[in-house]
This record gives sequence, structure tokens and C-alpha cells, in this order.
Amino acid sequence: MKTYLRPAVSLFIFMSVILGGIYPAVVTLVGQAFFPKEANGSVIVRDGVPVGSELIGQNFTEPKYFWGRISATGTFPYNGMASGGSNLGPLNPALVDAAKGRAEALQAANPGSAREIPVDLLTSSASGLDPQISPAAAEYQVVRVAQARGLSLDKVREQVKAQTEAPQWGLFGEPRVNVLKLNLALDALSKT
Repeated sequence: MKTYLRPAVSLFIFMSVILGGIYPAVVTLVGQAFFPKEANGSVIVRDGVPVGSELIGQNFTEPKYFWGRISATGTFPYNGMASGGSNLGPLNPALVDAAKGRAEALQAANPGSAREIPVDLLTSSASGLDPQISPAAAEYQVVRVAQARGLSLDKVREQVKAQTEAPQWGLFGEPRVNVLKLNLALDALSKT
């Protein structure tokens, strides 16, 4: 038994130094050197004040703002510490009831939209933290946002189009709109 103790302890110390110290230091240094914005959370700063991250959704509830996907993180929406889906399957009555309730709330908040409600406004994502919605989900909300801000539909649609991101490298995923960036662009437009 004694013959195995020394190599085991030595290996434990060696791996602890490598994986607990050197590797995280190298990854941190590389991240800060080559990807500082991403390594620091992709935080958006306006007038010297951090207003949010490009990577985590926010709970916008005022009519003048576009609303993001439903957050499945519980009592505190978009809580990174509680990231995860609801785990409700498509045949679960609780999911169906929740989607119906969301649909009714969206229809009440967006009476000028005759379009079908996009699925990403009715369901949460797997992480519950998504910062983006589909262009269709943004279009569904244009009338409400334009009326609340006193802007023309065309002005709001221009901002949606300007904030629509193409699929990754033109290949992966779908077009998407970052809700925080869109709302900040509309806030800046309202100030001018």
C-alpha cells in the first residue's frame, strides 16, 4: 500500500498545479490578449455605465421595449445561476397551459398585430437566457413599440432590420435580433 501512496500524492499535486493553476492562467491570458470583450462577458457600456451583456437576455416589460424570449430561470428572469430549461415536454399540459397564457398576454399587449405569434415568444430556450429573438418575433411587436414611443412603423422596422444579425458565418443558425441592442438603438433614436 505504501508504494502507491507517494506516486498518487505526487500525481495529485502535479495535476493540481497544471490544471488548477497553469492552465487557467494561460486561458485567461490568451482570452484577455486576443478576445478581451468576449472574455469579460461582452458587456455593453453606454455613457460609461454597463447596461447589460450581449450574451444574456434581460427582462423588458415596458410597452416601449421589445420583449425577449421567456426565461425559464424561475422567480428572477435571466438569472445565470439558475440557467436551464423548464424540462416540460411538448405533451405536458403545463407547457400547453403556459403557452396559452403567454399567447393571451401577448395578444392583449399587441392588439395591432394580426400576425401569428412566433414560437420563440411562447417558449423558453434550453438555457432560459437567450438574448435574441427571431426577426418574426420582433415584427410581431413593432406596432406596440412604435405606438408606445410615438415613432412611425417604418422607423421601428428600420431599427429591427439594422439590428438583425445574419447566421454565424452565413451558414449556422437563423437570422436573429439581439433584444438589448435593439432597445438601446431605439432609446438612442428617441433622444435625438
